Amino acid sequence: MPLQRWRDLADRLAVRIESDEFPPGAKMPTTVELMAQGESKPSIERAYRELVDRGLVVRKPRVGTVVRNRSRVRVPLSRYGAVLRPGGDKGPWETATAAVGLEGSIVALSVERISAPTEIASLLEVEPGSPAVRRSRHAVIDGDVVQAQDAYYPAEVAAAARLDEPGKIVGGVFGAMTAAGLDPQTASETVTARTPTKAEAAELGIGERVPVLCIERVVRSGSGRALEALRVVGAADRLELHYGELPLAGGMP
Repeated sequence: MPLQRWRDLADRLAVRIESDEFPPGAKMPTTVELMAQGESKPSIERAYRELVDRGLVVRKPRVGTVVRNRSRVRVPLSRYGAVLRPGGDKGPWETATAAVGLEGSIVALSVERISAPTEIASLLEVEPGSPAVRRSRHAVIDGDVVQAQDAYYPAEVAAAARLDEPGKIVGGVFGAMTAAGLDPQTASETVTARTPTKAEAAELGIGERVPVLCIERVVRSGSGRALEALRVVGAADRLELHYGELPLAGGMP
């Protein structure tokens, strides 16, 4: 198929998406509809694959091709402080999405007892192979998976805060830790960016050319004990990490 043909079609459809002629969630023209406008089936298929790779549309079984929601979630560092008190009904993700008028939720996928692999053991400051608990979950907005998260806890920490039990932690992990007397006080994050693997792109419902943010977080108690090691992969075009009002006292290192 001529290169120019499918690329021109992809570019024209992209302009219609960016102009909100096709807003987020809208169904794109079907193959039959575009063929009636003079486009060939191979060009249509290749153009839509290109739009998927760009992160503009997603293919949904039994629905068709729809415009992907790319509204950003502003995730401030202060999301932690708002959820330290036990008894609330929102964790950090729900708090951050609610602040920008979005309906976010955490979907628990699995809870497993594992032997801590070397990298995770290093983050948790335990011996490799030590008993640990891994909680896998999705951070979701309106049914779209925006983050894939794997959280790791020393086995005794998980047991104390009941993080080794299946299901969602109502009010969030930090509230549960506080209620258990574990005293979560500090969180350190490292953020990098890269292109997703095929599996990550499929899990997040994005094209393989859409970059992802990789967040690695370690939460510590007031005494400095590592309580949680979290690894997050999220669509970079949907996340805005905000580290505002950081103290500058003490000068440069």
